Amino acid sequence: MIINMQRSQLQKRYAIIFMIAMLLGISGTSSAKGKNQMIEKSLFGKLSDGREVFLYSLKNDSGMQVSIINYGAIVRNLFVKDKNGVVADVVLGYDSLQGYVDDKSFFGAIVGRYGNRIGKGKFRLDGKEYQLPINNGENHLHGGPGGFFKVLWSAEPIEGDNGPSLKLTYVSPDGEEGYPGKVTIVVTYTLTNDNALEIQYEGTTDKPTILNPTHHGYFNLSGSLTKDILGHVLTIESDSTTPVDKELITTGAFADVAHTPMDFRSPTPIGLHINDQDEQLKFGTGYDHNWVLRNRNGNVRKAVELYEPVSGRLMTVLTDQPGMQFYSGNFLDGTIKGKNGIAYQLRTALCLEAQAYPDSPNKPNFPSVVLRPGGIYRQTTIYKFSIK
Repeated sequence: MIINMQRSQLQKRYAIIFMIAMLLGISGTSSAKGKNQMIEKSLFGKLSDGREVFLYSLKNDSGMQVSIINYGAIVRNLFVKDKNGVVADVVLGYDSLQGYVDDKSFFGAIVGRYGNRIGKGKFRLDGKEYQLPINNGENHLHGGPGGFFKVLWSAEPIEGDNGPSLKLTYVSPDGEEGYPGKVTIVVTYTLTNDNALEIQYEGTTDKPTILNPTHHGYFNLSGSLTKDILGHVLTIESDSTTPVDKELITTGAFADVAHTPMDFRSPTPIGLHINDQDEQLKFGTGYDHNWVLRNRNGNVRKAVELYEPVSGRLMTVLTDQPGMQFYSGNFLDGTIKGKNGIAYQLRTALCLEAQAYPDSPNKPNFPSVVLRPGGIYRQTTIYKFSIK
């Protein structure tokens, strides 16, 4: 009887100690993962069929934050400090779920199954031709109007030693948007403790198909979504591009960047040559092209540096992908109202999309994007932030 009372008293004491430790953020588990880390979940809205969409806010030990919704696997906010310690959101987006439901510009989303363009929306695989939806002139863009950016993903928050993560999963049925095979795609966002947004992709299929997803974030490192990005300084680890025709479909050729407006081998302001009388720039009404990245060996390596001199923010993009699409926000025209009612004007953001080359299924000389049963599609792309 006395022993049982002693045990009961000890249990109560341990419970009180544990509660105090949790309140102070000094429990063993919390300490191992960083006392300032957190993942918060809140209701963001409901789709027309009643399904709920949630917003997940991730914060790392350094105070950087990212918010992600499980509709479209969309990065809604990315809060980054400038050289003076001032925190600002550096990505375009919307205040409400309806904005993303109506969106046709892919703000912050994971796009696919195939990121970028497929000419005429057609490709052949194992002797069979497939027709995809046409949603960009006469071509197919970013997986079609009902691609990955328009579906509800399942979400699993994960607390890790390297920072908080959100694991998002979507099962794309056979024939969705014209693509063959049932594809299961898993995208894991991790906000690392060294201020990087790391994106891991993994995909499998039950039939031969093509797969080339990418992240379509619109960045403006100034911290003001009303300023243009022409003063941002860009460096791309690339010696050549895959030039396009007037419909922005790759020709299958490779073009040396030397002595052209496409040369970003050394730090170059984006606005320096964007209005040059160059055929490629005329086709894209600015930059909307794929750069062939160096060291195409499947390893993660530095691909891009983007620097905003006034704020001092520096974004380094690392990837294992062979190509990088740089889009300079040429089709933003003030008709889209985003966060805080801001009308997004011409070139107030840019995209850096790590991926395979555009229209690869129709270009035999480009690296293959075919995924077969038993194989696993993998990609790692990292957007790392620092001050310069």
